[in-house]
Amino acid sequence: MATGSRIDSLQASEQLHLLDEIDKLRLQGISEFVFLPQLIVCGDQSSGKSSVLEAISGVSFPRKDNLCTRFATEVILRKSRTSTTSVSIVPSRDRPELELQKLNSFTEKLNNLDDLPKLIDAAKIAMGMSDIGSAFSKDVLRIKLSGPKKPHLTIVDLPGLIHSENKKQSANDVKLVSELVLSYMENPRTIILAVVSAMSDIADQVVLNRAKEVDHEGLRTMGIITKPDTLHQGSDSETSFINLAKNEDVEFRLGWHVLRNRDYHTT
Repeated sequence: MATGSRIDSLQASEQLHLLDEIDKLRLQGISEFVFLPQLIVCGDQSSGKSSVLEAISGVSFPRKDNLCTRFATEVILRKSRTSTTSVSIVPSRDRPELELQKLNSFTEKLNNLDDLPKLIDAAKIAMGMSDIGSAFSKDVLRIKLSGPKKPHLTIVDLPGLIHSENKKQSANDVKLVSELVLSYMENPRTIILAVVSAMSDIADQVVLNRAKEVDHEGLRTMGIITKPDTLHQGSDSETSFINLAKNEDVEFRLGWHVLRNRDYHTT
């Protein structure tokens, strides 16, 4: 079967209907009780997860070197004749009833993707994610993107794993993020995109150990190496990451991919 035929078969009307039904279940919070298929992006803080999300969705998400994902972001891509963008919040089930109602009512549509950063900031404030508020949240930001060139895909971007507490991230934050990421990774119907940065030693990146803990045989994990242009040519570190990319060090059935990141200065 030709490659084009394979892609077309994955985007049949039956498949689209199934994905939409799964999204409806996820919106109702059923994923807390039933394992739903999903694709997740996870890695250490500042590992370049936003670039992976951007490469898949085709949308430039706001980023700065001193910021990190502070809650799960669910990006729903759907093929349609017209381009539309909407943003909503799926609140954590442990929220008080009044907060549940308030967050469930947060639904906005965009005509211009340039306004997406402002809308994401508004969602953060609604979740109580101000500079003086909580550092991380168990709420989910839901971004739905439809357009003629979009694939049928749902992907979840997770907060970066934290190695240790500091002035801005408490021990409770470390625990909350660790448990949140693990809850997504443990789902046996999850495809894990494990992102590692070439700027850090392979052995120091927690995400690989976490992936092996939940996916012992590496059957549902794909490795992604980011920031490869930071490696010095001919160095031991370059050799290590080349071996990793060849699937010769940490082996995954889905293999490894390499992605060069766009920094926040790049337009």
